[in-house]
Amino acid sequence: MSGRFLMNGRVAIIGIGTEGFSPVTPHLSFKELTYCAAVKAYRQAGLHPKEIDSFITASEDFMEGYSIFDEYVPDQMGAVMRPVHTVTAEFLQALGVGVMMINTARFKTIAVEAHSKASNIKTLHDVKAFALDPVYLRPLEEDAEFLAGLEMRRFLRDSGNTEEQCAQVVVKNRGNALLNPLAGHGAKLRVDDVMASGAVSTPLKRLDAAAAADGAVMVVLAAEDVARSLCANPVWVDGVSWFSAEGNPWSRDLGVANYAKLAARKAFAMAGKTVRDVDFAEVCDEYSYKELQHLESLGLARPGEAGYLTENGFTSLNGDLPVNASGGSLGVGHAFEASGGMKVVEAVLQLRGEAGAHQVKNARTGLVQSWRGVPTATGAVAILSNE
Repeated sequence: MSGRFLMNGRVAIIGIGTEGFSPVTPHLSFKELTYCAAVKAYRQAGLHPKEIDSFITASEDFMEGYSIFDEYVPDQMGAVMRPVHTVTAEFLQALGVGVMMINTARFKTIAVEAHSKASNIKTLHDVKAFALDPVYLRPLEEDAEFLAGLEMRRFLRDSGNTEEQCAQVVVKNRGNALLNPLAGHGAKLRVDDVMASGAVSTPLKRLDAAAAADGAVMVVLAAEDVARSLCANPVWVDGVSWFSAEGNPWSRDLGVANYAKLAARKAFAMAGKTVRDVDFAEVCDEYSYKELQHLESLGLARPGEAGYLTENGFTSLNGDLPVNASGGSLGVGHAFEASGGMKVVEAVLQLRGEAGAHQVKNARTGLVQSWRGVPTATGAVAILSNE
């Protein structure tokens, strides 16, 4: 038992619902996106929202455009006059909060929601820039992509991975997305296409960055006894953790993702598993180099090895360790706080054997990882299984 961070009891995902993901959704408001996802999740879980003990939304006023945003979510979640609270972070962190609430034994069922309506944001570039430190960074009039370019340059220099290997990540993930009906940015590309797509912030190129997407995710969690009574194929949350590293970019090592390393270490300890148990992974690829950096920080590849493994098909859909079989954020679309939710939905489909044309063979344990994006050093990891 020493060294393990055991949970009090098992918690399972018994219902998932999504709407999207698509570059634009002019026919649906953010409330309608969430409502559609909620109806699907509750139906799958076999629960009326009145039978769910509490509700969580993962959102930030910053991205929604107005303050006290959580006041605007109960209607579409079916949670009017019910316990609702906001986790002002990414979906995977909200999932972890839901798991902890069930482990208190005060709750049996929790619904967790996140959404993206990025197409409503007229000045997304400026909104992302507004997240930068107001004293040291914003006066420089640089943006999020500028910092991503700096980080990519440092990572490539330190690790020995190459721009072409990052481009191969784009080719792989956007190709996988062609097999995923939920993906909005599938494409058949070549490495040369990515390399010639134009510099955003050298060495970062336009196709190295995931395009935004609209969409919503709802997940229903349940304590073990409820999960076994309601669901024939529960997916267990064996471990979940998140960490924040240094807040300011200039005070951290840009070459590694320490938040991912720490979160993975704790999530594996909670699950009583190791990287050898992982059959597939859905990791943050908001930028192509982040997939390689995260694989190495998570321990799924040795330092400097992730690019080589990608080039040689190890992380392809039919490889030894499929990574982002869904298409990832590069192929599905960047859904901001809902990105981790999209990856959880993909992992649940894989573990149920319901992923269709992009199904991973013999999937029993999956790793899901998220990152909150520039300029943060915050990320989460969850270990999910079907046994």
